[in-house]
Amino acid sequence: MKLRTALLGAAACFALAPAAYAERGTDGQVNIIYWQAVSTLNPYLSSGTKDVETASLVIEPLAGFNEKGEVIPRLAAEVPTVENGGVSADLTTITWKLKPGLVWSDGTPVTSADVVFSANYCMDPAGGCAQLARYEGIKTVEALDDLTVKVTYNEPRPNPYTAFVGSTSPIIQAAQFANCSGAAASSCTDQNFAPIGTGPFRVTGFRTNDVVQMEANPNYRDPTKPAFATLTVKGGGEAAAAARAVMETGEFDYAWNTQISPEVQGQMTAGGKGQFIYAFGTLVERIEMNLTDPSASLPEGQRATSAHPHPILSDLRVRKALSMAIDRDVLVEIGYGNAGRATCNLVPAPAAYASDNTDCLVQDVEGAKALLTEAGWVPGPDGVRVKDGMRLKLLYQTSVNAVRQDFQAIIKQWWNEIGVEVELKAIDAGVYFGGDAGSPDTFQKFYSDVEMYANNFDGTDPEPYLAQYTCEKAPSPATQWQGENINRFCDPAYDALIVELGRTGEMGKRAEIAKRLNEMLTKDTYTVVPLVDRGRLSAHALSLGGVVLNTWDSELWNVSDWYRIK
Repeated sequence: MKLRTALLGAAACFALAPAAYAERGTDGQVNIIYWQAVSTLNPYLSSGTKDVETASLVIEPLAGFNEKGEVIPRLAAEVPTVENGGVSADLTTITWKLKPGLVWSDGTPVTSADVVFSANYCMDPAGGCAQLARYEGIKTVEALDDLTVKVTYNEPRPNPYTAFVGSTSPIIQAAQFANCSGAAASSCTDQNFAPIGTGPFRVTGFRTNDVVQMEANPNYRDPTKPAFATLTVKGGGEAAAAARAVMETGEFDYAWNTQISPEVQGQMTAGGKGQFIYAFGTLVERIEMNLTDPSASLPEGQRATSAHPHPILSDLRVRKALSMAIDRDVLVEIGYGNAGRATCNLVPAPAAYASDNTDCLVQDVEGAKALLTEAGWVPGPDGVRVKDGMRLKLLYQTSVNAVRQDFQAIIKQWWNEIGVEVELKAIDAGVYFGGDAGSPDTFQKFYSDVEMYANNFDGTDPEPYLAQYTCEKAPSPATQWQGENINRFCDPAYDALIVELGRTGEMGKRAEIAKRLNEMLTKDTYTVVPLVDRGRLSAHALSLGGVVLNTWDSELWNVSDWYRIK
């Protein structure tokens, strides 16, 4: 079956919500807590989920994904397909038509010029766009009239639902961001902290790494929505406290990413004020290997860049040994219970794209030791391995979170057992997942040897996600340390396969290529060491209606349909 055939039958459908209210702003205040505090409301300057999802309340794409992974229109009048003429028969163009009458929250018209500007803004090589992979393969983006935009690809594009689709690829107002392109992008504080949008809410106050205040957008396209007059997104702290604020104290209505142990979940549920919700998607907790040298002894601007390969982790045998020493089933048990599954894949779903690789699932401590010895690392007097006078010592960083600190502690023990000295570092999540080019502690800058986190991709097609690891997307001083390829992985064969995936329409062949790309990053090179396929786990108050958990787009994708249960 060809993807083109699927495009012929693609339907643009809206998620249905109960008609629980008939007037905007009648349900007062709603409180949301993201224990990873928001750093910016410009998704093009951050790949942190907490930034992207909070921004989705304000700025929107042309289309998004519903809870089933289906493409649905947002600012577009309909989803373009081959059948309705929106996608060309040769799959080289997709033409979007805006809904007529759309206005920004400041009352000015939304036009195709805003869409073209958004694409050029992200594709500007000096801007270091954090979502550049969603614009892969684009030749031109042009306005045909005030409401029509045509995207032309360099070659046939079997999956055209990347640019302008999903919360990571929103439309920003050309007038507001006119002076913020390229190298100026990160310096436009007012615009990045309070974008003018089309979403159900607009920003009224923002304290970075703390709290975002919003009110109902008076110009939102549905006059009956949102039900809530005001909204607060509070950030900071840690996952257990966020969950407790919903499940026990009732201070908040929704808690995102309640990454806490099964035992604690059970205790909190007894509070009787809320419920946990979870669903599996593509969220993978993993360890990333730094292929460049992050040593502070290097001049600033050269640390963690391709100019200096990592003195230890450049050896595949070391990376593989570190993976072999890990017991993933134990990590699932202590961290997630039924909401987690051991995995060796960066792309665990949809099933058609998931490799059958299971090589990492059985811990092999003795095999790991033998591999390190083969690589020339021999135990020293204190048990730490040494090679050419260098100790096998690694700095292992992640965000502050009880489960992640548990993982760090037990993985450190396993690595100690094979002769690796490990220093642990935990960074405030708002900083770690922020995009501040001046901070030494962002996960993009990667000033450590290994780091741990989880993320996922919009929709059900992994092409843009896998395209993040091409050579050109490595963060560096030249890109204000923005970029998705945080490992600085660079393989021309990988880049060529991404191009091939982009032009391949037959579903079976696309799946084969995607699996191969996944394996190049994981079992072939151990650049990425997957640990746990995580169900997305959050919590909401029993008094909050309309919540539908979505693992394919922003969790806040349908906040306009939320309401207070009377």
